[in-house]
Amino acid sequence: MHLIPFDEYGDFRPASDDAGMRRLAAKGVGATVLAQGLSFGVQFASTIVLVRLFTPESFGLIAMVTAFSMLVMNCGYAGLADAVLQREELNHRLASNLFWINLGVGLALTLGFAASGPLLSKLYGEPRLTYIAAVASVSILATSLSVLPLSLLRRAMWFSSIAANDIAARAIGVVVSILLGLAGWGYWALLAGVIAQPLSTLIGVWALCRWIPSAPSRVPGTVSVLSFAISIYARWGLGYLSQNTDNILIGWRFGIIPLGYYKKAYDLFILPFSLLSIYPVAVSTLSRLTKNAEQYKRYLLGGLSMLALVGMGIGANLTLVGKDVVRLILGPAWSTTGEIFGFFGPGIGAIIIYGTNGMIHISLGTKRRYLWWGIIEAAVMGLMFILALPWGPKAMALSWTAAYWILIVPAFWYAGKPVQLGVTAVIGAIWKFTAASLVAAIAVFSILKGIPSFGANSGPVASLIRILVTSTAFLGLYIAATILLHRGVAPFRQFASFLRDMIPDGRMGKWVTRPIERFLVYTRSVSSVPPQ
Repeated sequence: MHLIPFDEYGDFRPASDDAGMRRLAAKGVGATVLAQGLSFGVQFASTIVLVRLFTPESFGLIAMVTAFSMLVMNCGYAGLADAVLQREELNHRLASNLFWINLGVGLALTLGFAASGPLLSKLYGEPRLTYIAAVASVSILATSLSVLPLSLLRRAMWFSSIAANDIAARAIGVVVSILLGLAGWGYWALLAGVIAQPLSTLIGVWALCRWIPSAPSRVPGTVSVLSFAISIYARWGLGYLSQNTDNILIGWRFGIIPLGYYKKAYDLFILPFSLLSIYPVAVSTLSRLTKNAEQYKRYLLGGLSMLALVGMGIGANLTLVGKDVVRLILGPAWSTTGEIFGFFGPGIGAIIIYGTNGMIHISLGTKRRYLWWGIIEAAVMGLMFILALPWGPKAMALSWTAAYWILIVPAFWYAGKPVQLGVTAVIGAIWKFTAASLVAAIAVFSILKGIPSFGANSGPVASLIRILVTSTAFLGLYIAATILLHRGVAPFRQFASFLRDMIPDGRMGKWVTRPIERFLVYTRSVSSVPPQ
């Protein structure tokens, strides 16, 4: 199937009426989470292979360049794509203008970044960065060419097709790196994979979106869309710089190899957030609910509660088993990464929840408020990184965790003011899951710490056994604590109902929906029994 985004009059074809929005959004979440789960599998398998093909020095070299290239590469994605999703009305001529403007900016940024290699070499004292930056600039142009068709696919809520394309692109990038690594290309193989992924995405989105931009013309709304896009990109850029200052500082202060260890720990830290990120779906859905504040808040708080249920559990469990996960995936040579990851773990749940505040700003169109919050966030994050730097990479990881827990409540207080979304409602949606994960983690840690032989062995089999035993014990206690705090199974019933809506219709979907429906019947019968 191919998307024809505009009708014969040049107007965008609506994805669904309001009645079908919830189900369409749920299926979009399902497709997105499934894709991110498969991407996680691809990344998990590739990490096992890549860390055995390349040294920490190779990862550190590429990280020094991508820390800056990603900022430039996302100029269109972070801003213009959001404007396309958020705008109430869109036509063919306006979309065409945005395409040509974005392409011009992308071409200029590509040439500028290619010429910036000598500056990076002087910053890090590493001559090889001059040539790496020149080659990496290709990814910037490829990304700018794919922004508009991908945005149109998202606006039409074609998340299943987008998901399939994302998985294919990621897999192609990994395969390119592995094949060239086996051929002895060294760090150039990693860079080739970085470039192959956006090139594959570019080919896929244009194959899915059957749209040919028209020549630029004067169209009402072009300036307002660009103004919105610039504000959102400025906010995103502030966030990106604040969230990558740690990589820049560690590479500058401690060198390539410590940065390689740290970057791998950070990649594992951010992975659950990437896995559970429903950003395009949430923005597409919430942007169409802004005229009904109560419905908007109901959708938002319901999604926040589901994220907290899953995210807090994942974060607490990875804090317990993180070192063994790193040892199992990366091998004993990367034990330093496992030690650093232990300080990232407690912040996983916080970053998953915190990321939702940006969806509120963008869906409501409050670009100035979003930008101001970005300045506050950058100041807090930057200050904490600078204070932590003298104590090394572990302290930098801990500063991440502390920063997100400090910012999470003020962020929602500020973002929710335009729709009277009180902090009390936000805290009410997440605090019980936070408390349940904390109680369960402390209990499991205390029990297993009292068994000296449990952590004595360091082989892969021992690590796998510890992961399975610890995760099983934590899951059981987390579910029990959640039921106790909620005085029932309502959160799990809601989660199961949402899962049922996420699964596509058809014969294959029924194999999954039937167990969910039985679970719903069971939980309804349990919750209907009056307390003794």
